[in-house]
Amino acid sequence: MFDVAPTELLLVAVVALLVIGPKDLPRAMHFVGKWVGKARGVARQFRSGMDSMIRDAELAEMEQKWAAENERIMREHPPAPSLPAPEPAGDTALQDAELHNSDLHEAEPVMVEQPDFKPEPAPASVDAEPRPEGAPREARP
Repeated sequence: MFDVAPTELLLVAVVALLVIGPKDLPRAMHFVGKWVGKARGVARQFRSGMDSMIRDAELAEMEQKWAAENERIMREHPPAPSLPAPEPAGDTALQDAELHNSDLHEAEPVMVEQPDFKPEPAPASVDAEPRPEGAPREARP
């Protein structure tokens, strides 16, 4: 967009140093930097808004194309007539199914004996000598 060569930028910096002075130059650079940041933020927001609008327009256009193509396909290939719903079998089959389901819900639970888990013995250390039962443990260094 802007074509600023390094020599032009150097010339602007020298003129700013002479006009503003070395004392107020940092404050002026901070002010310019803040406004450049705001301008970039506005440009970024504008660009993202435009991209979003373009994406929405392209999506709407594609949906129209898909709807037209779907309509064309449905006209060329109409759906086959659907089959009639099956008629229920006799009343006895329905009653048997209901009886079977009610038996499942009314059956009492079967009691099973709980397994007895025993803890595994702690592994003995390799370098330790076996100590008699009831003997006190030695303190560790």
